[in-house]
Amino acid sequence: MWFNSLTFAVFMAIVYPLYRVLPHRGQNVMLLVASYVFYGMWDWRFLGLIIISTCVDFFVGNALANGRKATRRLYLWISITTNLGLLATFKYFGFFSESLQALLSVVGFDVGWTTIHIVLPVGISFYTFQTMSYTIDIYRRKIQPTERFLDFSLFVAFFPQLVAGPIERAANLLPQIESPRSLSLAQSSRGLYLILFGLFKKVAIADGIANSVNTIYGSTGSLTGIDIILACYLFTIQIYCDFAGYSDIARGISKLMGIELMTNFKTPYFATNPSEVWQRWHISLSSWLRDYLYIPLGGNRGGELKTYRNLLITMALGGLWHGNSWNFAFWGLFHGGWLSFHRLISSLSNHRKIVCGIRSRCTKLLKILACYHAWCYSMILFRAESLEQTITFSSIWAYDFSTWSTSVPMPTFAALSGLLLLVPLEIAEYVKGSPLFYRKWPATIRGAYYALLLYLILMGTSNEPVQFIYFQF
Repeated sequence: MWFNSLTFAVFMAIVYPLYRVLPHRGQNVMLLVASYVFYGMWDWRFLGLIIISTCVDFFVGNALANGRKATRRLYLWISITTNLGLLATFKYFGFFSESLQALLSVVGFDVGWTTIHIVLPVGISFYTFQTMSYTIDIYRRKIQPTERFLDFSLFVAFFPQLVAGPIERAANLLPQIESPRSLSLAQSSRGLYLILFGLFKKVAIADGIANSVNTIYGSTGSLTGIDIILACYLFTIQIYCDFAGYSDIARGISKLMGIELMTNFKTPYFATNPSEVWQRWHISLSSWLRDYLYIPLGGNRGGELKTYRNLLITMALGGLWHGNSWNFAFWGLFHGGWLSFHRLISSLSNHRKIVCGIRSRCTKLLKILACYHAWCYSMILFRAESLEQTITFSSIWAYDFSTWSTSVPMPTFAALSGLLLLVPLEIAEYVKGSPLFYRKWPATIRGAYYALLLYLILMGTSNEPVQFIYFQF
């Protein structure tokens, strides 16, 4: 069930009025049932996996509250093993099996086994990480376990963020589920705006660009250098509008219910260095990797070499979190290497007190452009359909630039019009330092702005609907 579908509109037309008239406990029961219905419409058989993860981590969480250190560690490993076991089985079994088979064939062993292709359950990477963070935080004595199984079940399965995040922490979401919620006009109006803005990004822009990107990466014929450059730029726009659009809608729906989800994007394409990129892009995942992987590995303790090692391991595993292919692992390694290189240059500059030019707006703009283009280049690894295609597309300058024509279908008029609006909006948010900048506009300007967003969404409905990209992770 997609957020931009008629089915979801009918779903919300039933769920939201019920939510508004029910008392707190009734709201939670109804939301849990609605969340299971929402997920079950993808494939009801995989509801069992959510329930397994929920049951294990609820009982482990309560067992962790007391007990000796060795016993608590055992319970923690039960949680981690269960969740990672689900991920390994349903997401990575085929990948590891094929990789082992290829490795054995290199050294002369042709095992010839048949690989089982297992269907990937939607959202499994998100809810397993969310439940693991719950038990780990209890083990670290940062939070106390909840005593209500129903509330914890809703924390795991809350439908707005179930299949593509944000990956919430129990310290933020659980108290909002456990306590009665009050709805304010300001919160509701902001929620409606986020839904409108998220649909604008997804329906008008991302879906209007998808055909152009898919044509280039799905091409079996000859491509020009312009085609490859178009693929780089267009995919970075598509994935941002697609994923940030989903996050906006999820946060907007939650606000209508009096629940605040964390912000997952903060104008990421205005980052000036790779460290800042990950403070602005998919923040719920990057902060999860930092708190539950990078820091336990040692973080920046133990010297520079160990820090670089930890960055490479963390980002490689973060890359694999996105998908079961070597492309994602190498994409993660690229970012680990980029972060390490930036850290090395920064430490040398600080140590030797090197002043690299005058700090000015021009210098900052150059850093933003350099950072954005490095990100664009890395996304070839992310989007390419094979390692062979990655190698081919990465050699951009080996392509023919004698002609500036392209046979690739251009983005739709709705997408191009939407971009003309989105770019100045992103600039305004970055300059003002707040996503609420539009609230200071006169009422007539705001009204015209909302009408324009709605008009572009309606234009975008002529685009061929495309599944949200992060549903596959």
